[in-house]
This record gives sequence, C-alpha cells and structure tokens, in this order.
Amino acid sequence: MEERGRADDGSAPGPVRARTQAPPHSDRDRTTAAALLLVGQYPRGVPEGDTIHRAARRLQVLVGERVEVETPHPRARAAIDARQLDGRVLESVQALGKNLLFRFEGGIVLRSHLRMSGSWSVRPRGELSAGSAWLVLRGTEAEGVLWNGPVLELHARALTRLGPDVLASPPDFDAMLTRMRTADRSRWFGEILLDQTIVAGIGNMWLAEALWEARLSPRTAKAMRTASRTGARAAR
Repeated sequence: MEERGRADDGSAPGPVRARTQAPPHSDRDRTTAAALLLVGQYPRGVPEGDTIHRAARRLQVLVGERVEVETPHPRARAAIDARQLDGRVLESVQALGKNLLFRFEGGIVLRSHLRMSGSWSVRPRGELSAGSAWLVLRGTEAEGVLWNGPVLELHARALTRLGPDVLASPPDFDAMLTRMRTADRSRWFGEILLDQTIVAGIGNMWLAEALWEARLSPRTAKAMRTASRTGARAAR
C-alpha cells in the first residue's frame, strides 16, 4: 500500500498530453492546451492533495502506538534527529494540503512534504525491500516508510500561511473564494489555484482537469466575477 510520485507500474514518469478526442479547434481543446502551456506537461503520479490524504488514512494504523523511528538515509539524518521521536507515542497523522503532519506525545510535530517524487508506504513490520528508505516509523505490527522524501522538518512553521485545504471535510469554499478575491488582480486564474496560500492541495494535474471540466482557460485574468462563478467549481 503506497502513495507514490511515479507511474503505477514503477516506471519513470511520462508526460500526459492534451486529449485528442475533441475536435482540434474546440473550446475544450483550447482550455486543456492552455492549461498544459501554463503548468507544463504533468507527469503521472506526482503527489497532490488526494495522494497525501490517502497516505494519512493508511498511516492511521500507527496512531496510538509507541513507535521506533529510524532515518536510514543520510539526507533524512541531516534533516531531523530521530532520537527526538524514537520511543514516543504517535498521537495523530493529519493531511493538510500537500503536507503530512505527525504529532507525537510531548508536543513534537514532524512535517513531511513529498514534492515531485516522494512516497509513503505501509507494510508489515520488518518487511525487507530494495532501496534505502528515508524514514521508518515502526509500530508493533506495521511500519510506515518514507521513500525519496525531500522535506522533513520537526516543526510546522511552513503551514502558517497555508490556505484552506480543498479536501477538508467539509471544505471551506467561502474562505477559498475570499482569498481568491483578494489576490493580485494581474495574476492568471490558473496561478491563483496553484498558490498554496490561497487553496491548499491543488497541483498541476488537478488544475488542468478542473479547468477542463469548468471550460475555463488558466490564462483568464483574475476578476471578482471569475472567482465568484467558477472558483469553488474549479477547486473541487
């Protein structure tokens, strides 16, 4: 069980190109082409908000356990001191936008961000696998393993300016729209939706798919009426 930043078959990420089923000069073709021009051709499996929320749900198996913590990878050892976490009870695992927050007894918080290529997996305790894990959280019967995780921090200061999570339950669409309306009016709408301080959790893939569905170009200049009529729809 793994949330990962590469193709399902384990191969290197490949480009996802604009769809070709629509007529070549249709509105939908132009919308999708503009989205890909703005954000670039997005690779398969790049972690976005839904990936992080699924990982958080799978990692719940460790909540309430006193976990052993290891940092096999040298970059992880340079980022955090595992001794500060080792032997503590993991109190919660929470997804916020593209971030995973692990809260341990004693008020210690670990933040993980997968960027483009990281992944979390949950496996039976002690299961052998190829490669060098970055971080291992080992419980009684299962363990959470971070692979290729470029961001590990023992604080959550980076989240102070984070916008509302688009996958919160329920999502605060009013707060999202308020932030959209107060954003720089010279910015394109696609830029605004990717800004994690406005809406947290949207990445290139869901931006392109949402704007395709809304039949809206990401290069539309931001305006109050655009945010009012299409912001919540695109954020979904």
